Amino acid sequence: MSTSVLTRWEPENKAFWQNTGERIAYRNLWISIPALMLAFVVWMLWSVVAVNLDRAGFQFTKNQLFWLTALPALSGATLRIFYSFLVPVFGGRRFTAISTALLLIPALGMGFALRDPSTGYPTLLALALLCGFGGANFSSSMANISFFFPKAKKGLATGLNAGIGNLGVSVVQFVTPLVVSVAVFGTLGGEPQQYQAGDAMKNLWLQNAGFIWVPFIVVSSLAAWFGMHDIADAKASFADQAIIFKRKHNWLMCWLYVGTFGSFIGFSAGLALLTKSQFPGVNPTAYAFLGPLVGALTRPVGGWISDKLGGARVTLWTFVGMIAAVFAVLAALPHDGAAGSFPAFLAAFVALFALTGVGNGSTFRMIPVIFLTERQRAAKGKGDTAQKQALQEAGKESAAVLGFSGAIGAYGGFFIPKSFGTSLELTGSADAALYCFIAFYVSCVLVTWWCYARRNAAMPC
Repeated sequence: MSTSVLTRWEPENKAFWQNTGERIAYRNLWISIPALMLAFVVWMLWSVVAVNLDRAGFQFTKNQLFWLTALPALSGATLRIFYSFLVPVFGGRRFTAISTALLLIPALGMGFALRDPSTGYPTLLALALLCGFGGANFSSSMANISFFFPKAKKGLATGLNAGIGNLGVSVVQFVTPLVVSVAVFGTLGGEPQQYQAGDAMKNLWLQNAGFIWVPFIVVSSLAAWFGMHDIADAKASFADQAIIFKRKHNWLMCWLYVGTFGSFIGFSAGLALLTKSQFPGVNPTAYAFLGPLVGALTRPVGGWISDKLGGARVTLWTFVGMIAAVFAVLAALPHDGAAGSFPAFLAAFVALFALTGVGNGSTFRMIPVIFLTERQRAAKGKGDTAQKQALQEAGKESAAVLGFSGAIGAYGGFFIPKSFGTSLELTGSADAALYCFIAFYVSCVLVTWWCYARRNAAMPC
């Protein structure tokens, strides 16, 4: 059998972990992280490109631009549902390499399409949908990494993978404005577009927004193919994994993850629009990266704290903090002729993003603990063979739930900005949307407390 396939993998065995497992697990993690970061970059490309389309000579309405930024979230979330189950079918090494290589399609497609302002809107819509490949990779990546680490390390490992991977949202916002302003690829990149800036004409290479990531995607794909591993015991068919749809805790954790990651990705997509509508004198692009940056950085912290204190306790207080932060956002908005306070608004949102990051880490720490406990309870008193089988089943189920909850949570990338837009259109204010978010977070507090965090909870974690 190929050395890339691990025929023995026992991370809960301390001797195995110290002698062999830890080195291999972290090797796979360090290759997985940049691949996931590139996936988030591709997923969020249109949120940066759309604001420059008019300067490049494309003529679209605001509604058309909205759909270009919204479709990657919809396709990415939907594809995540399928990606959740594919790692045990194909193997983590193979699927990481293949799914990363698929990012070349939207990256190259955008590069060629954006060179020509006559490119049709349907073509750009198709490319926006294809950027969903990037969003989908999160579910397979998290499912894969969860197999490699023991229960005591899963929170930190998944937190690092997701947290540093989430930095792709900020990376694309930093890098894209820089690379589209210079001829990075010379004549190979194509001719620049020109636009009027005051009294001067300036050049823009909008195609670089896609082309710049191509070499990094190629290197990352090759690193995954030649450097990562498949775990033989982690093999499972879709039918084997479909058991999670009968597990109550799968649906409860999906609900909680909508509250954490759904908020992170939704506020990432909607903050600039909300800022522009409420504080017209502020340049939203100068501050929009701060929230996603903070949220990405705090995700590993959430996993690490949860390893120490328990995921349920951290998740509970995170949602309480998020409720307070949304009330702070409401207080900072303009009301009844008052101008509002942008510094307070920004500070409240940065705090909200930080809490979403912590909650992302803590909820993903809860999932493997819940399913391991559930399977061990079912195997109690049935002998060592049943206990070993319970460990394998728990690993497969928790990996599937990590991916599936990530899929459901990603729909927040569409619904949160859409809620802001609907609230502003119907009421002239964002208050209605924010009060709806508060009500949802209250439900998350109640679910977390009753099911996981109270003294006599059925599944303490």
